[in-house]
Amino acid sequence: MLDVLFSSLGQLFTVPHMLYMVIGVLIGLVVGIIPGLGGIAGMSLLLPFLYGMEPSVALGMLMGLVAVIPTGDTFASVLLGIPGSSASQATVVDGFALAKKGQAARALSSAFLSSMIGGLIGALVLTAFILIARPVVLSFSSSELFMLTLLGLSMVAVLSGKDVFKGVAACGVGLLVGTIGMAPATGEFRLPFEIDYLYDGLPLVVVGLGIFALPEIIDLLVRRGAIAEQPCKLGKGWKEGIKDVAQRPGLVARCAGIGSLMGTIPGLAGSVVDWLTYGHAVQSAKDKSQFGKGDIRGVIAPESANNACACGAMVPTLLFGIPGSGTAAVFLGGLLLLGLQPGVSMLETNLDLTYTIIWSLALANILGAALCLGLARPVASLTRVPFVILAPLITILILFAAYQATRSLGDLFALGIIGAVGVLFKQANWSRPAFLIGFVLAPGAEAYFYQAAQFQGAEAFMRPGVLIIGALIAASLIVPPLRSYLQKRRPTEKSATHELQEEVAPLSLGVIDVVLLGSLLAGAGYMWLVFADLSMLGGIMPRLAIFIIVAACLLEIIRTVIKPMKWQVQTLRQQFLWVAGFFALIGSVMVFGFLFTAAVFCLGFLLVVARVKPVVAVGVTAGITLFLVGIANLLALTYPAGMLVSL
Repeated sequence: MLDVLFSSLGQLFTVPHMLYMVIGVLIGLVVGIIPGLGGIAGMSLLLPFLYGMEPSVALGMLMGLVAVIPTGDTFASVLLGIPGSSASQATVVDGFALAKKGQAARALSSAFLSSMIGGLIGALVLTAFILIARPVVLSFSSSELFMLTLLGLSMVAVLSGKDVFKGVAACGVGLLVGTIGMAPATGEFRLPFEIDYLYDGLPLVVVGLGIFALPEIIDLLVRRGAIAEQPCKLGKGWKEGIKDVAQRPGLVARCAGIGSLMGTIPGLAGSVVDWLTYGHAVQSAKDKSQFGKGDIRGVIAPESANNACACGAMVPTLLFGIPGSGTAAVFLGGLLLLGLQPGVSMLETNLDLTYTIIWSLALANILGAALCLGLARPVASLTRVPFVILAPLITILILFAAYQATRSLGDLFALGIIGAVGVLFKQANWSRPAFLIGFVLAPGAEAYFYQAAQFQGAEAFMRPGVLIIGALIAASLIVPPLRSYLQKRRPTEKSATHELQEEVAPLSLGVIDVVLLGSLLAGAGYMWLVFADLSMLGGIMPRLAIFIIVAACLLEIIRTVIKPMKWQVQTLRQQFLWVAGFFALIGSVMVFGFLFTAAVFCLGFLLVVARVKPVVAVGVTAGITLFLVGIANLLALTYPAGMLVSL
């Protein structure tokens, strides 16, 4: 086996293999930097070129793209506050906060280095799994997968800080939104409101952009500043980010290990693992006060896991023909185009190609991180540009990315509605990560619960793996509050961390909180009546979500009555005007079409709101229009034409 391992290493450094791998890396960087495209679009872009290619060379190009996209999408997450993909949403929380503090280069360099290390660890794990993966992967039944989703939900309490009940309520709302569409167990439709767009549920990319990107854009427009509130010392930040990673080898290794293992489980990769590792970083930290405000550990943890997860997703894809992620599903199609059959043949007759894939993943991670580190300093300087100049470009990119979900106008309206909810949550300090965790895990939790109950019965939850994961869930819920309680019992040794947390994040209540609590309770009652006709299996997840919402809201109200909180002034007037303007933009797309609206919006916004020179406004507008036209031709996209054009 060693001779095959080293012979495949020799193949790696041949000129054709290196050339095509570099091409894959460059394409992966571009695809990763553009928000919303992600690995599925990038991989689909390469498939037509695989016909007739030599397998090892083609695999090098594909692996170059797979390895680098999770690294490249960090640019959008950190600099713009837009998740470059569903796997980089957790990076936005602290990465964008660091950028607003003028530490964009620090966040980027730490993210790129931790991504590279995570990718290398993932490649090592993939190598080990070549020998031991089959019994491990096959040992996971639906009951273990269901418990893993509960483990993800248990992180909500950690991510919610002192406002635990608000966070749990937000998670319940996410769970409820995640149940929109067809019930996996019975085929019943839930909350379609006679709208065809909702029959398949809301796309993750639309929800992610709406709950995170739009609120951040509106907040920056209201403040009328640059992304960075302080001047960005790029050189110092670049070195400091590398030191941050070097000082936290344990966090990098643990999160990369989690990412690798989670990647091997189909359906639980990408959008789940980054929140799991982010929650782990918060949970394992002694000082939690800066998470969500610009803690570098909140960047290192998910970025260490993302590339490792991409490697882990190759395990079920190569060994069993079961794609571990959406990108892996397209990669599986690429294998078939090359005449390769996943399964036993990848461990016997094509073992050399399997090792070529592993070596390519490792080298592509190094190349991608090096390129991104080189680009970190010039790209991070974008944070010093007044945001009012970048806003129209980012808004059009968000609309473009959201439209790629189903290529329906419903994507844009759903984006606006979720964005309005995100603005409310941001202004009232409700946990948006908790909402997204609930949304992401709802479909998987329901499907796995149904399968476990249907095929295993009551014995499903007595399996050793289930009990072990259950113990981990209990520990994640009990240990943090117990540790806080024990620290409070020692007033003489009270840590500065608790003092800082109490000073920085006092419990508060505002008018938006009151409106949200009242609306959620009323809405939960209405939804309970709507779901009255659903069967037990079809209605179990929506009813659970409603129960969580009602319980959390009532507990928050009771806590407010027992322990009066500080009244917080919460305003929405300016935010509401920008949200209304966004819906007007969507209406313009419906009437005049996407390309015409994008050009007029960019030109008008830059001239009237940003007040830049006409030459600059025309040049930027022409650039974004050419970009949209070029992407449309390259990916065979058809933008909404508008009602006037259709007449």
